Amino acid sequence: MSFKQILDRPLSRRGALAGAAGIGLASPSVSRAQGAYPNRPVTLVVGFPPGGQTDFAARILQQGLAAALGQSVVIDNRGGAGGNLGTDAVLRARPDGYTLLVGNANPLTINPHTFQGMTIDPLRLTAVGMMLKSALILCTHPSVPAKNPAELATWARQQNGGNGINYGSGSAGSLTHVAMELFKNRVGNPPMEHVPYRGSGPALQDFIVNRFSAMFDASSVMAPFIRSNQLRPMLQTGPARIPAFPDIPTAAEAGLPDFVITAWIGLFGPPGMPQEIVQRLNTALNQAVGDQTVRERITSQGDEPGGGTAEELANLLRTDHARWGEVVRANNIRADG
Repeated sequence: MSFKQILDRPLSRRGALAGAAGIGLASPSVSRAQGAYPNRPVTLVVGFPPGGQTDFAARILQQGLAAALGQSVVIDNRGGAGGNLGTDAVLRARPDGYTLLVGNANPLTINPHTFQGMTIDPLRLTAVGMMLKSALILCTHPSVPAKNPAELATWARQQNGGNGINYGSGSAGSLTHVAMELFKNRVGNPPMEHVPYRGSGPALQDFIVNRFSAMFDASSVMAPFIRSNQLRPMLQTGPARIPAFPDIPTAAEAGLPDFVITAWIGLFGPPGMPQEIVQRLNTALNQAVGDQTVRERITSQGDEPGGGTAEELANLLRTDHARWGEVVRANNIRADG
């Protein structure tokens, strides 16, 4: 089923009621809520099932946002189509600040280039602020003798009679997939075949039993496997070393200059959200991110707390959208394989 067919499916009675109660379609005559914002609960739409990094970002900041806004904050997990369904729901919502998106780089900057027939435009979203961000870590199975990118490229060319090795990712067209394709481009395109999975969890289970040789993923995702010595880190894509993993070199230190990649999660609203509401939400988000307990929980796994201005997130969204579009086109990457 195409993405357009998914969006065009009739809503179930339950889904229709939920949409009417929680999200409501935007119209030229959007009625403004009476009184100061916010005067009722705020919904955070997460375009993925519970348990992943995007859901973690929503839940770890949920209480702090509620305290800063003086209203309860509700999380609505709307998984499907690689995060596109959640994005589309918020693009269609009233721009009154009561329906927001917890969005990551995958659906907002990569999916528009990898999903055939995708009609939604994430660049229309109203940026609010960064929730958290993470470097990617390139790991190899401990059986791989290579210690740096050049050695990995050479070793790959020598395997399986010159046919190379396999690498994994959480899904076709994911950030971890396009990051590895960019890595391959930068090290001379050694023979490395992509093996996509339905999520990072299944991929990592196969990775630790040596069903493929290498994989990128967010630092917090790789953390337990690195600490248990089940996987060996080669480099990380942040601009500086990660405090939780000070022994892992940056890509530049490992021989790949200008290879900075950030897996980020930001807070967004529908198109046309009033600036005063954006500022109110940005202030609340920065207050929630500034909580010391929250910051320690985020940094202990190798992630970095967010914060900053709405404009900074909007600029990052546009920059990554253009950057990953070039990589996708150059490597003919599609979400279905």
